[in-house]
Amino acid sequence: MYTTLLTSLENNILTITINRPDKLNALNQQVMHDLNEVMNEVYQNPEIKSAIITGAGPKSFVAGADISEFIGVNIEQAKNIAQKGQEIFFKIENSLKPIVACVNGFALGGGCELAMSCHFRIASENAKFGQPEVNLGIMPGYGGTQRLVQLIGKGRALELLMSAAMIDAATALHYGLVNYVLPQDQLLQKAKNILSVINSKAPIAVASCITAANAVFDESKNGFTVEINEFGKCFTTEDMQEGTTAFIEKRNPIFKGK
Repeated sequence: MYTTLLTSLENNILTITINRPDKLNALNQQVMHDLNEVMNEVYQNPEIKSAIITGAGPKSFVAGADISEFIGVNIEQAKNIAQKGQEIFFKIENSLKPIVACVNGFALGGGCELAMSCHFRIASENAKFGQPEVNLGIMPGYGGTQRLVQLIGKGRALELLMSAAMIDAATALHYGLVNYVLPQDQLLQKAKNILSVINSKAPIAVASCITAANAVFDESKNGFTVEINEFGKCFTTEDMQEGTTAFIEKRNPIFKGK
């Protein structure tokens, strides 16, 4: 179905694997196209409650963009590349279904930007993160300057952006860039365990948490107002009635996403 992705749906969790291991899973136009298409599937398929994004092979999550595609690009073409990349990564960030990045190796340049667009990140012990674009005379264009500041703070972010330095998994955990660091063979199972718990909760309430949390960084929105509105919306749902009734009756709720 996808030229550059492998997908597997199990227990309502879609695992998306970027499958260009000979190129360290670098992002070319086809990968970006396929990511956009698979996100449409995540949005539209009711069987999918959450998703994982990871890379094929033991070395790399995504080692960056395919630099060969940047040769000869003019300013308008460059802005168009960045615009399209940001739109796809916004689609990931704004998904109302949780998406976790399982970073199984290098997450550099566009790969780091892809990981940061996910709702949170889990890393293997061999993971490396960085934004090395200044080595090429360019800068991040898929939201990296914005999300890195949001996730680790301006000082640390600017140091990494301007020096092109890589950080290891332990440092990424210390900085708050990732939630967990695990042996590589435990990475996917950890994500599935977390998502299985999230998938057992009320889907509309989970989606509202994502919407409100994303509003923190959206200057066009007042996050507290978004929270009030999402809180109110939850009270119109069957799931709220089920959840509160189950709590009073001391039983586990059965949520239907309605």
